[in-house]
Amino acid sequence: MKKKFAVIGGGIGGMAAAISLRNQGYEVTVFEKNRYLGGKMGQIQMQGYRFDLGPSVFTMPGLVDELFEAAGEAPRAYYRYDPLSQSCQYFYEDGTLIRAFGEVEDFARELAAKTGEPQSHIHRFLEKSRTIYELTADLFMFHSIHEPAAMLKRGNLKPLLNFRKIDAFRTMHQANSRHFNSSKLVQLFDRYATYNGSDPYRIPATFNIITHLEHNMGVFYPEGGIHAVVEALQRLMDKTGIRVHRQEPVEKLLPGKDRIQGLQTPQGRYDFDGFVSNMDVNLFYDQLLKEERTLKKLRKPEKSTSALIFYWGVDGSFPDLSLHNILFAKNYRQEFDYLFKQGSISPDPTVYIYISSRVVEGDAPRGKENWYVMVNAPEDTGQDWARLRAEARTNVVAKIQRMLGIQVDRHIECEKILDPPSIGAYTTSYHGSLYGNSSNGKFAAFNRHANFSRRYHNLYFTGGSVHPGGGIPLALASARIVSDKIRKDDKTRQRRKARK
Repeated sequence: MKKKFAVIGGGIGGMAAAISLRNQGYEVTVFEKNRYLGGKMGQIQMQGYRFDLGPSVFTMPGLVDELFEAAGEAPRAYYRYDPLSQSCQYFYEDGTLIRAFGEVEDFARELAAKTGEPQSHIHRFLEKSRTIYELTADLFMFHSIHEPAAMLKRGNLKPLLNFRKIDAFRTMHQANSRHFNSSKLVQLFDRYATYNGSDPYRIPATFNIITHLEHNMGVFYPEGGIHAVVEALQRLMDKTGIRVHRQEPVEKLLPGKDRIQGLQTPQGRYDFDGFVSNMDVNLFYDQLLKEERTLKKLRKPEKSTSALIFYWGVDGSFPDLSLHNILFAKNYRQEFDYLFKQGSISPDPTVYIYISSRVVEGDAPRGKENWYVMVNAPEDTGQDWARLRAEARTNVVAKIQRMLGIQVDRHIECEKILDPPSIGAYTTSYHGSLYGNSSNGKFAAFNRHANFSRRYHNLYFTGGSVHPGGGIPLALASARIVSDKIRKDDKTRQRRKARK
């Protein structure tokens, strides 16, 4: 008889885990509280405009492709993507515009021309980020770091034996300041700390690995937008026979002595052989298992940032903007002091503008654009969000006019706003934190919850709030870790059963 698994939560990590388990031959049922799958990779539609809800940058597409290939399906029959010739445009207060070209040589020439930084410095920095990736990725991205035996395997000792090379004892800002003469380049590469909701002045320089993912491996864009990836995975789930219970939230788990026996929803009780949670791990223990001791431990580490997002239907077309655009804060350190020390939003925040209608026909009416405008925000701890929303909106509109010469408030036809409380409600994220714990600190990676339960041998965890972290690639990596762990655990049980 095939073993039956339940996956709780249909975000990208849960979808990937469900597909991986189905590819191994298990019967899989997904329970999702919303009417749609994809979690933070959902979409918003209003008045003829379509917006990706959350993530907007697509790297390491091979992690998605491998799910189709393991199922015996051709990925390109389900979705397509193209490399971006330019990953982002960076705007500075003094009028400098830097284009992040996809080709490393073009990017290095652009940085040298705009900042005076020698091209050799850029190449050396990107090679350093490649080295960090090659030393750390296999262990820290694709294996559990919560199993001592696995950590001590010969292949996994590489990052431990080369600890100096992975730059764990300097902060990202310290490393970048040491490497570049230009403060503009330091700020440009410091921003990658925000990819997991952290502070470049405290996050280890090891996280310059993110630079490698974007500039050495490349940024891609799916045809139809980021949500097209979710739609493709849904079709694969349907084809492979994964059951999906939409709008059926799991209310509680039913634990036994050392295993979970079943789960309860408003529709009744379901029993399974194994369980994978893709929920925010804080809310999982609060709502489904009611383990106060575990909750206290989980809530100690500092949480990641959240976001304040304005979805604007804009009447007009502005050719100076690209698909991805960054308007930098003048005082970057101050921005992070506001976020992590004051629990507020800087009056001069860095502004990210993402316009998918640049490449996706139909995301906005003809002659108009869909602006996804985001600033970093602190986790929700009960702040006056009505006031913070209003102040930030005023500051963002003024910054866009000052730096781009666009009076965008005169062009906004329709608007939706997500702040940390509403992000928390939409995506079931604790305090609205987008990535669970922050990575601020040398040993922050080890503070993330493991991908498995030590107490219940048939309970596993995926998603951005557990190892290895948040963002599309890491959520997919967590699903691979869980799939491998379940396969390994089953083989171990079979050997023990055979010996008996």
